[in-house]
Amino acid sequence: MDKLRIEGGIPLSGTITVSGSKNAALPILFAAILMDSPCSFLNVPNLEDIRTTLRLLRMLGLSCECEDHVVQTEPGNLIPEAPYDLVRTMRASVLCLGPLLTRLGRARVSLPGGCAIGARPVDQHIKALEQMGARFDLEGGDIIGRCSGLRGAHIVFDMPTVGGTENLLMAAALAKGRTILENAAREPEVVDLARFLISCGARIEGHGTSVIVIDGVQSLSAQTYSIMPDRIEAGTFLAAAGITGGKLTIKNCPYSELETVINKFQELGMQISQTPDGVLAACGKAGLHGTDVKTQPYPGFPTDMQAQIMALMSIASSSSIVEERIFENRFMHVPELIRMGAQIKIAGHTAMIRGVSHLRGAQVMASDLRASASLVLAGLAAHGITDVRRIYHLDRGYERIEEKLNAVGARIERLQQ
Repeated sequence: MDKLRIEGGIPLSGTITVSGSKNAALPILFAAILMDSPCSFLNVPNLEDIRTTLRLLRMLGLSCECEDHVVQTEPGNLIPEAPYDLVRTMRASVLCLGPLLTRLGRARVSLPGGCAIGARPVDQHIKALEQMGARFDLEGGDIIGRCSGLRGAHIVFDMPTVGGTENLLMAAALAKGRTILENAAREPEVVDLARFLISCGARIEGHGTSVIVIDGVQSLSAQTYSIMPDRIEAGTFLAAAGITGGKLTIKNCPYSELETVINKFQELGMQISQTPDGVLAACGKAGLHGTDVKTQPYPGFPTDMQAQIMALMSIASSSSIVEERIFENRFMHVPELIRMGAQIKIAGHTAMIRGVSHLRGAQVMASDLRASASLVLAGLAAHGITDVRRIYHLDRGYERIEEKLNAVGARIERLQQ
């Protein structure tokens, strides 16, 4: 198992290029199950979750090749079973449920795993697919679904669900008749999936709004498609400029999709602007000062940036408040930041942060993907040496993060524990 050793206190300077989006690539890769022709996907990040997805697609019967951020898939004899050994490591594996049901009329998918940041149940996926004619049983930890052909339905989600919206988009694309999804997720990654499906012949309207209309078609033929850039990776690199007092140009940065995050960084005292070379980010002359954040579904502040902005708040010149309204267990980075000298108190879904003059290097342990990023950011700003352990979480969502940061002045070593 690897760890990162970080020598902090160095202002970062230079240019970083953002990779393709993990959260967009995963559902789009699973959409290859729907296709009756080969697919070519560009700008696919080289991440452990992507490799897990390709292994799962191969087990489901597709042919998959990956080289230099390009994934090629070809249809094969589909098998409707996603085994526990793969699904347990990655929650997004449940996204094969809708495509398998609409293509084969049956699916057996193990209950998914992933980061330990809350229950994140799949009940909304199941309830919606039942409205389309599917029947489900739970057997030995597996979801077993059957149908004699999915039919369009009017579905109202109890709350916006990114995975549920994506699963239903794929299921409805080949279902018979019209499907209407109300209270649908509006995240850019959902929009990217819809755009890919439309490029393949799907009939979808309203993506990016809370009401999506899908008219099922008989078949889909894939096109070459480039995955959108990763807005959370881009936001993490913006945070790295602010927390180190540095100045970074972020290339391939999805500025409009990050508008809420950028506004909060600017409230913290950062200077962020678009330039012909990319998005320029720097800490303002007055330094960082406190602000308040509440996580919400898109276009609100993303829960996937909560841990990172809290690292900045921990060295701001005044107090901040963070309300986490998406996941119940997403403050697990807080005890580790406290080990580094942060002053943070938690009351229910709220964290109160009193900024300190500096953080101190320490031995810390990552509990999930975004907590890992938060601890790397804190280590970049801290006085002394920080060891971030259990970085396999980090490798699930950030491609070569230590190499990218070292290229702009950071001092990070990847070591075996």
